[in-house]
Amino acid sequence: MQRHLRGARVVKAFNNIYFEHLGSMQRPAGAPDRNTLMIAGDDAEAKRAVSSFLDAIGYDVFDTGGLADSWRFQRDQPAYASAYAEGGDFSKPRRASRADLQALLDQGDPAIR
Repeated sequence: MQRHLRGARVVKAFNNIYFEHLGSMQRPAGAPDRNTLMIAGDDAEAKRAVSSFLDAIGYDVFDTGGLADSWRFQRDQPAYASAYAEGGDFSKPRRASRADLQALLDQGDPAIR
């Protein structure tokens, strides 16, 4: 995506959470059941801006690194839909902590990116 949008500051976010869950899984800062969304990008300033936006709409942020490694929460990877939906079933939303997300990211298989 970054190669196609020369000059843009791309941050990958929202691609692995069901859109209808965004309006029901947000929580105030400091809430014990606040959900964490993953982001990836190569521009630190852009990631700070996206992180501020996510915080403002009720989510903590887990920065997974650069765009080259963002395949770890792409379709067909463990950290895709199952991160926020039990067994990948969108009718069963679940909260994801930083530890949950890291465990799912670590299970990713680069051979199927």
